[in-house]
Amino acid sequence: MQGAVDGQVGRIAMRIAADDPGELTGESKVYERLLPLAGARVLELGCGKAEHTRGIARRHPDTQIVALEVDEVQLAENLAGPQLPNLRFGRGGAQAIDHPDGSFDVVMMFKSLHHVPGAVLDQAMDEIARVTKPGGLVYVSEPIFAGAYNEVIRVFHDEQKVRQAAFDAVAGAVGRGRFELVSQTFFRSPVVFEDFADFERKMIGATHTIHRLTDAQYREVRERFAAHVAKAGAPRFEAPMRVDLLRRPE
Repeated sequence: MQGAVDGQVGRIAMRIAADDPGELTGESKVYERLLPLAGARVLELGCGKAEHTRGIARRHPDTQIVALEVDEVQLAENLAGPQLPNLRFGRGGAQAIDHPDGSFDVVMMFKSLHHVPGAVLDQAMDEIARVTKPGGLVYVSEPIFAGAYNEVIRVFHDEQKVRQAAFDAVAGAVGRGRFELVSQTFFRSPVVFEDFADFERKMIGATHTIHRLTDAQYREVRERFAAHVAKAGAPRFEAPMRVDLLRRPE
């Protein structure tokens, strides 16, 4: 679902969430539909395991991609793994991008803007605008603070404030004229785990954030996870997502 209430910007009202959560789909279908990736110069910020960027690099061999990550552990794994000729990994955060003005046709952030420290979010949006060419596009996907999956995660990692701050930073950058809002897209992303051990390894043990759960928190997380599995019949969730598609003015 595309649409654009939580902050009026130009002729489009930006929403942090939507009444209709949209279709259940993999995110690759969303950005392949929204972005002109073939032959583009692409920057991904906060690439994590770089699953999306690797997929883009394989599907579009004529696209040149730079993928940056601040997590040293994950960056080392990315550099040690199989390399693709059109994908280059590096260290860097959104608030300080070591590339010249107008270097990229497309900048992408997958669930990473809310990890940028709040004090430098506006600086990050300005940096993203700087390295995006005039007329270039910025794709920002962010999880919406709602749903069964969120109810499990927030027991030990409540992201409501940082997700709100990320949304405010995007709306603020549009309000300042750094970007034009092209569209918003709302969809549900499937999140699948083999079992609780798989969830614990991937989510509680994530290297980008140190999680120290109390015994009570750990029990509650297990109970909420188990209750959802019992209801759904499998350790599968649907995470509501929002994509803000921005354009740097000509």
